[in-house]
Amino acid sequence: MTLTTLKENIHIDTSSLVDKVEANLVKLLQERKLKVGDPIPKELELSETLGVSRTVIREALVRLRVIGLIETKKKKGTIITSPDVFGILSKSMNPHILDQDTLREMFELRLTLEIGMADFIFQRITPEDITELRKIVEHEPQNTNGELFNTEQEIAFHGKLYEITRNENMKKFQKMLLPIFDYVHNSGLLKKPIHVKKFVSHKGIVDVIENGSPELLRNAMRNHLESHFERIFNK
Repeated sequence: MTLTTLKENIHIDTSSLVDKVEANLVKLLQERKLKVGDPIPKELELSETLGVSRTVIREALVRLRVIGLIETKKKKGTIITSPDVFGILSKSMNPHILDQDTLREMFELRLTLEIGMADFIFQRITPEDITELRKIVEHEPQNTNGELFNTEQEIAFHGKLYEITRNENMKKFQKMLLPIFDYVHNSGLLKKPIHVKKFVSHKGIVDVIENGSPELLRNAMRNHLESHFERIFNK
């Protein structure tokens, strides 16, 4: 074995060890039931508890800092924090670096979200929200049966629906999915838009929200998105 090969093997082994220690650190913090704001054990204690060098512990802690699980504060030391999950996720949600299967599945995930948020909309919507939805669809074309709306219309209308849920994380996730949704729609990964018989327009959805029920809204949204489902299942 050459010196170069030996060094490469040592590097791989070290990386693998840090991976394991990182996982064990998270498990240890969970077992000790530490919550946000609590200090974590010192490096020496972690080194002795996990049976690895302090160098390996430091590398593992750096990884936990990167994902926002811990941070160092003056006079407090290293403490548990609440990570910005979507902030971290957004860094990898670039449609140009994701494979086709992932892109298609992200496309499907957004469809699932929009059908599933009916109850939240009905529980949290206000008269002001209804008025704003009416303004958004006021100039919607009459001949949209089965057609996919342009990007601006989609962002305005569906973005408002996410806003009505009052779920901040859902809104963040929707914003991350928008570029992927648009990319998949225009990339050729799915069949071209087709006409469907049970299409419900944006105006129709607002009517259901104002006068219907969560169950009717789920059905209306499913029909509104029918052309997308047809493109997925008939690829």
